[in-house]
Amino acid sequence: MSTQEKYDRIAHGFSEREYADPSRYAARRAQLVVELGPRLRPGDSVLDLGCGDGITAGPLLAAGLRYTGVDASEEMIGAARLRLPGADFVVSRSEDYRPAEPVDATVCLRSFYYPDDRLAFFRQIAEYTRVKFVFDFRPASQPPGPILSDLKAAGFRGIELRPFFLPQRRRVPPFAVPLVYGFERAGPVASLVSRRAGRMFCCATV
Repeated sequence: MSTQEKYDRIAHGFSEREYADPSRYAARRAQLVVELGPRLRPGDSVLDLGCGDGITAGPLLAAGLRYTGVDASEEMIGAARLRLPGADFVVSRSEDYRPAEPVDATVCLRSFYYPDDRLAFFRQIAEYTRVKFVFDFRPASQPPGPILSDLKAAGFRGIELRPFFLPQRRRVPPFAVPLVYGFERAGPVASLVSRRAGRMFCCATV
């Protein structure tokens, strides 16, 4: 079964099954897309590669950004259009898609590793991205060193990393959420913990 076929089968209700607290998780990811590295402003354009069922589109649009979501799964795009009628969603593989004009930010959450040639994929993104490329990965299974080397080889000049500890499959009590967000800024300690748990957000600037 291909990756596209796999996601076609699980598209509808995907985020509600995948995340314990979908709205909070999507809002936090969108916040980092906006704030990490050069801050995005209302009216800036965002291209979301591997957008899935569009769970992150809502908070990005609420921030005043011009949004386009791209996913290879027709069923995922169908679910995204049901979630946000009128938003711009396109069926395409991330490595095949070219925006009609450059975008301010390109986002690739939980999906930058699908293209076979990562360096070529990064170079392509650098060609049409004006400000920054934001993506996430798990340091425990995806060592940062080779990823950062490919970013530099692709022409990205600045790189900023931020640990991300909001659990995917466990709901955090509201009183504890600020503590989680605060720990993400705990410098070397947070980076060390992220090597074994959590995710890392990366902002690469052009």
